[in-house]
Amino acid sequence: MRLEEYWGVGPKTRETLVAELGRERAIRAIESGDVRTLSEAGLPRGRATRILRRATGGAGMDVLATSDARTAYKELLDLAVEHAVTERAADRIRVLTPRTSREEMTDRLDGVLAARDAWTDLEEADKDRVLEAYDRYDERDESEHAAVEAALALLEAGVDSGPFETIAELDRETLAEAADALGALTGGRVREGADDELDRLRTALGAVEDMDANALELIEELRDDGVHDVEGFRDAFEDRLLSETGVTVEQVRDAMPTDASDATDFVGGTLRELRSNLTGAVDEREAAVAAEFEETLEAADEAVEKAVSAVDEIALHLSLARFAIAYDCTRPTFVGDEGARSDDDAISVVNARNLSLEARDDESVQPVTYGLGSHGVTSVPEEVGSVPGEEDVAVLTGANSGGKTTLLETLCQVVLLASMGLPVPADRAEVTPVDSLVFHRRHASFNAGVLESTLKSIVPPLSSGGRTLMLVDEFEAITEPGSAADLLHGLVTLSVDRDAMGVFVTHLADDLEPLPEAARVDGIFAEGLDPDLELLVDYQPRFNTVGRSTPEFIVSRLVANATDRTERTGFETLAEAVGDEIVQRTLADARWNE
Repeated sequence: MRLEEYWGVGPKTRETLVAELGRERAIRAIESGDVRTLSEAGLPRGRATRILRRATGGAGMDVLATSDARTAYKELLDLAVEHAVTERAADRIRVLTPRTSREEMTDRLDGVLAARDAWTDLEEADKDRVLEAYDRYDERDESEHAAVEAALALLEAGVDSGPFETIAELDRETLAEAADALGALTGGRVREGADDELDRLRTALGAVEDMDANALELIEELRDDGVHDVEGFRDAFEDRLLSETGVTVEQVRDAMPTDASDATDFVGGTLRELRSNLTGAVDEREAAVAAEFEETLEAADEAVEKAVSAVDEIALHLSLARFAIAYDCTRPTFVGDEGARSDDDAISVVNARNLSLEARDDESVQPVTYGLGSHGVTSVPEEVGSVPGEEDVAVLTGANSGGKTTLLETLCQVVLLASMGLPVPADRAEVTPVDSLVFHRRHASFNAGVLESTLKSIVPPLSSGGRTLMLVDEFEAITEPGSAADLLHGLVTLSVDRDAMGVFVTHLADDLEPLPEAARVDGIFAEGLDPDLELLVDYQPRFNTVGRSTPEFIVSRLVANATDRTERTGFETLAEAVGDEIVQRTLADARWNE
């Protein structure tokens, strides 16, 4: 395959990759999702990630039909990356994409949930050992040596079930020998500490080299010690060599020249010969030791390859498992027929939580229950009154700051995670994987260009003929109210006609009547102010009920908080407009609850 055939690889990118990696290695990096190799070759990490997402899951990326859907997808990956146990695992998470078959989704779910269960069952001390092993793996740039040591640490921790089974199949003794060999060799050279005899020879050679570099000083020192005759000088020189270099008497005497003309010639000749002899001895010993280690590695080649693969695969599943544990995620149920749209299609959640809010430790996170299509939601909080109907499309109304946008985002997160084969943040969830996810956040840009670009992004997926999920937030914010109501009614109608599922958030519910029979209106209600004059909202939607924006609560807070008399008078005028009696009752209730 030619490099240019991969999405995002043009002539300049190809030249860069070929120059730095060579064609074959570049292709292997792309096919294996190796972000690090591509970025080290000179590609910006973001660009490398985008190329690999398309290369490893291009069809899945087509599910993300809008820029907001792609942003939500990236936000989820960023949350998951925070729980990665290695940089390599983090890179692999960054290139995860929605899968195109339920078999692929289920396979990944099985692996992640098995890893979650296995990790949960481990003792804390064993968890610490595993994480420490992966920390060392990162510190050593994910080398083969680090991978083998990580595999040994996993064996030592006794993790041998679920996704760790591949580790249990490895031979501990073979890996230990391979670890020693890998630790001993670097670039074909034998490291210090790998062989005692080699270390002794290297130490001796180094001492002789130092002595040779200072030969004239040595001669002066011997003479200063009172050595003047030839025999005494020879003996003193021999003693100094034996005491400071670790060479043997035989090596010294064999190196001493018999025809030296003076002390300088004698010392220099001896040291040069010793250096030559020791260099040869070091090279010979190193070659022999390296050959032994290389023979060990050759015999352990298959075990090492399996260890590297197992350690990387476990790191990915373990990272995703830690993400699932951190957010108390569960297995979604896939419903509906795979392929064409069916009457069993549904999107539903029970006690779902928004991950973006949870990641910020937002104490206001309230689990919500919601359903579209032929869902299995059979119970809701008592105050809600009734379970959601089986309409495929809903119009969501209600209070400002009432969590409508958060609900859209939560449904988007659940569908995306399930499509990627990952657990979801809900007690239960049913998901029919879709071909197009149209997520549109509220954009307060009131001009024709924004309206046109928005319509061009959200309408074509409805016309594609595949399964589409519409999650559209306050469409009216991008055009004038009259036209917005007409266009939004058209989008709801089009969604129903095209057998799509969807939720449309709006404050124009009354202007959308009559809705198609297959659509319903749901509402979120504000309930007043707390003693701190903060808005009290029940974020759980009530079904087949129009929610209200309740501006009197906001005006009540403005009246109560006004410190300037003129300013307060202005807000009191607004209070009269929305209902002064309601405002005063709201303030009284807040003070009563204080």
